Amino acid sequence: MDPLRVLIADDHTLFCYGMRGLLATQPDIEVVGEAKTGDEAVRLAGELKADVVLMDIKMPGVSGIEATRRILADHPRVRILMVTMFEDDASVFTAMRTGARGYVLKDADKDDVLGAIRTVGRGGAVFSPSIAARLVDFFTTGRPAVPREAFPTLTDREREMLHLMAQGASNAEIARLLSLSSKTVANYVSNILHKLQVADRKEAVLRAREAGLGGKEA
Repeated sequence: MDPLRVLIADDHTLFCYGMRGLLATQPDIEVVGEAKTGDEAVRLAGELKADVVLMDIKMPGVSGIEATRRILADHPRVRILMVTMFEDDASVFTAMRTGARGYVLKDADKDDVLGAIRTVGRGGAVFSPSIAARLVDFFTTGRPAVPREAFPTLTDREREMLHLMAQGASNAEIARLLSLSSKTVANYVSNILHKLQVADRKEAVLRAREAGLGGKEA
């Protein structure tokens, strides 16, 4: 079998150096390039015909979340493995909804990281133990899927933001995750409040959680 073609997308030079050195010892894995910004990751994923992209969440330019969205829109066969220090609910669930096939933390054991790359490369999904526990907790709460009719006036982007709001994400966190300006996020939030006909953010979050968004109890 041909080796898995891996693109490392991270702006930390030392991390990239260590990851490249680790992967160079694996005969079934080939590092085909490195991306230092989210925009570069989007471009190189297609140009280099990567099988797996190791994606950090916080990247210069567009975030790893938005880069993942753009890569999969143009190259759905590419598999994205998040390798990051962020383990908050907003980051985890946004990455999963965007299409990432795995989520491991940078302090994971090297064998776990290698196993994750191979699993994702073969089409599977894999998560760090702490992330897996959070996902199990979320999916065992028995929350039904939220029908679009629950908030029919919201756009897909507004529903995504409402979901993040229901998870407790601040405007600044939402801006970071979705690569938007704080002003743009504030405008979206204002539109959401208006469309839901609620007085404030707290009431919007309560309605969202009652409908099953957010994965948290109020």
